[in-house]
Order: sequence, then structure tokens, then C-alpha cells
Amino acid sequence: MLKARLRVGFLAAAALAVVPWGSTRVQTAHAQCPDYTTYSQTPQGNSSAGPLALPFMRPAPACRTFNSSAVEQVIEDMKARLKDPDIARLFENTFPNTLDTTVKYFNATENIAFIITGLTRYLSAQWLRDTANQFAHYYSLLGQDEELATLVKAVIHNEARYISAYPYCGAFQPPPESGIAPTVNDYATGVTVNPPVDNTTVYECKYEIDSLCGFLKLSRSYYASTNDSSIIDSEWLTAIAQIFRVVDEQSQASWDADFNFVSYYNWTGGPGALSPAVNNGGNGEPKGYTGLVGTHHRPSDDLSTFAFLTPANAMLAVELTNLAAMLDAADGGYANISALARSVSARVTRAIWNTTVYNNVFAYETNGLGSRYVMDDANVPSLLSLPYLGFLNKTDPAYVATRKVLLSRANPYYAKGTTVDFAGIGGPHEDAWNLWPMALVSSIYGTDDDDEITAALYMIANNTLGLGLVHESIDIYNATAYTRPWFAWANSYFAEMLLDLAARKPALIFRTNESYAVGR
Repeated sequence: MLKARLRVGFLAAAALAVVPWGSTRVQTAHAQCPDYTTYSQTPQGNSSAGPLALPFMRPAPACRTFNSSAVEQVIEDMKARLKDPDIARLFENTFPNTLDTTVKYFNATENIAFIITGLTRYLSAQWLRDTANQFAHYYSLLGQDEELATLVKAVIHNEARYISAYPYCGAFQPPPESGIAPTVNDYATGVTVNPPVDNTTVYECKYEIDSLCGFLKLSRSYYASTNDSSIIDSEWLTAIAQIFRVVDEQSQASWDADFNFVSYYNWTGGPGALSPAVNNGGNGEPKGYTGLVGTHHRPSDDLSTFAFLTPANAMLAVELTNLAAMLDAADGGYANISALARSVSARVTRAIWNTTVYNNVFAYETNGLGSRYVMDDANVPSLLSLPYLGFLNKTDPAYVATRKVLLSRANPYYAKGTTVDFAGIGGPHEDAWNLWPMALVSSIYGTDDDDEITAALYMIANNTLGLGLVHESIDIYNATAYTRPWFAWANSYFAEMLLDLAARKPALIFRTNESYAVGR
């Protein structure tokens, strides 16, 4: 299944070579590199000196899928400053996890990279949303690490190809250049998707607007750090055009003036399929026009209840504004695109404030016809993560009021353990009593209260089950039960949050009150 030029550790029992690309950091994956899914389920290296005694969980250098001296320097900088050795160990394990374990294919000459999310060795799929978030804590390093920047540039180019062909899809098979065989997705078998897709290119075609926002975030973050406008090629511009096409199509009401049902995309499981049947011919609940953009699935990959997902629209508004700024700075004659981006961003922002807020509380979803669903899901974008997304300030009265609702019984997916000391937000992706550390990370971004930050930080640290990695979810009824031992996005988000605290709350986590900023 794996060709000789695939560069990846933890995925094969035989030695693998790669196409050389001019870096000593690209190494041959040695024989007997273990499967990281298995590796991450038991403690490995030496323990931290703190009361949690967390193990060192990084693969051996020869088995890491990408090596960056800039990343290693940040790890050393943080370890020297962090006052709690258990928190230092968590950072040491989580900050490099994406590069250590998920770069499944990379060829700089081809300008193509393929990044997996971290789930199982047998699943070779790249999610647009996950990838953008897996790299978010590295963006500030791109200006000083040319080879890391080259990797991210290759990710952008590959994703542009995916979006150009299938803009409604969020997860993709390996690029043909990699020689990696496509993975059969049992949950895509028996699913009818319109427009039709090729499952040798598409892993699953769940339409989530935040997946497209992830591509925008990846692109503008790369440009902001490198000033390299060469990513704006014909493929990238086609992808941007496809994003605006989806935004336009999914802004429209379900019924036109003559009660013709308007459908540009639908998805439904057929008889015997593992994926569920979706009502109204795979279109879900009808929606009215508000100025918001509809989405079929949530960031958790679960079906939406109502089409207008508030936090996904907030992310879209932010990233379209960022796109416009990027294109204006690139000064390549993109004024029409940047003007369109700003126009749509302003429209979406107005619609969020005008149609989703009631009694100063944001709804998670609305349908433009009077229905609203007040809840939150742990996956980002979420309502709890609105300050992280850059949509509003954490002190905004509407956010403060919404946060109070979300972190209470008023949110159907908020819970608190009794046998397990863990509280927070989960979602329907797992059982309601499986709560996600990711939501605690979002809660830290949403407050300046030292006690709240410390409580959330140590609730995460105390619930790795002694493995020193951040899991997908924790079962509040069973101290030994969790999902996904290897979840690169969650690890990256945790590390990104610690770097945020290093800049804005150094005294909470450091030996001194001197702030630390990556790349400065």
C-alpha cells in the first residue's frame, strides 16, 4: 500500500524512503516504527517530575514524519519557563504532535503534502478543517523556518486542488502522486451525494462551511507569516471562486417565489447504509433567507438540526475579511475578489447579530423561519470559541451572557462528572456523557479570570489517563474510558492555548511574569 517515496513513521513495518527535497530534516522512516494509534495507548518514555508523572510520548526522531528545529526551539523555550513539570510535559508532547505523526506524504518539488488527522494507521484521509487547526500553532514560525513554510505551502496547493474539484466535500483521499491507496470509507458506502463525487478522490462528502473556512485560514496565515504570494496561482483562485459559489448557493432559501424547492447539494444514506437517511431528499430542514450561509453538517461531522450554524458563519465572516486583507496586500489585481469578500462578510455579520441573538444569547443554529436551537458543541467553530475565532471580544455582553448559558444545564450538551472530576461540553458525535477537552480549551480563550483558566487547564491535565496526550472525549462515568488516543487537532489546540497564555497570562503558568511569544 505504501510506496517507496512516502515519508512517514509509525505506519509501516518495513523501511521507507522518500523523494529527497533538500532537507536533512526529511528522514527515512526506519523499520519497526510502531503504529502511533497503538503506541499512544500506553505510557512510553520517562515520566515528568510532577505529581501526574506524565510520560514522554513523542516518537523516536527517526520515526517522526517531519522535523523542525524551530519547533524544537519553542519546546525548549517553554520547558525552561513553565513552572509545572506536568504542564511542560503536556506541551512537549502536544506541540509537535502534528509534525511528529501526521505528515503522511510530502514532496516539495511537486508542491504537494497530505496530512492525516490522527485516528488509525488504516485511515488515510485529510480533513480540510482539521488540517488548518492542526497547523494553527505553527503559523508564527513560518517566517523563520523555510522548510516548515514549504510544507504548509504544499498543503495549501493540494487542498486547492481538492476544493476546485469538490467544493462541497470536507475530507479527501491521498493525492495520486503519493502512491497511497485510497481508504474505503464504510460510512460513505450507500450514501447518495449530489453533486456526485468520486470516492477515489473524496473520502466523504459532508458539506461543512467551516471546512472551507479552514482553507481560507490556512492560506491567509501562511501569507501573513511569509509574504509569499506565489500560493495565489490559478488552482488557488479556482478554489476561491468555488468557495464563493458555495456561499452563494447555500445562502438561498429552500423555497423560491413559486415554491420550487431549491437544492444545490444533498446527502443521504440509503437502505442498509451505516450513515443515516436525511429527510427531504437529503436536504434536511428547510431554511429561509437571512443573509447567513447554510451548512449540512456541523464541525463534528454530525448532521445540522437547522442549516444556519452561528459559529460557522462567524468564522466565515472573519476569514472573508482576512482574505480581503491578504489579497489587497498581495496587490495582484484582486480588488474585485476582496470587495466581494468584504461585502459577504458584512452581510453575514449583520445577519448573525440580527437573527441569532435573543435576550443577548446567541443560538447555535437557526433556520431563518423563526426556529432556534440554543446549545453548543465542543468542536470548533463553536459559540464558546467566538473570541478565539476573532468574531468578538471575550468581554462582549452577548458573549458573556451566552457563555453563562453554555456552561450550565441550559446547554443540553453540558455535563459534570461525579465519579470522574471532569465537566464541560460534549456533543452528539459521542454520547452526551462524553465531554471534550477541546471545549475546555475554548473556554480558556474566552475568559481572563485566573481561577477559571487554572481550573480548566488542570481539568485537562488531570484527565489524560496518565498518557500525556489530549483525547477527543472523556467518559464522566468511567475513569478509564475515553475516545481517540491519537487526535492531532486536540493536541494542537491545547498547545496553541498554552502559547496564548504564555503571551497574555505568563504568571499563571511561568516561573516569572515575563511573557513569551513564538517567533519574536
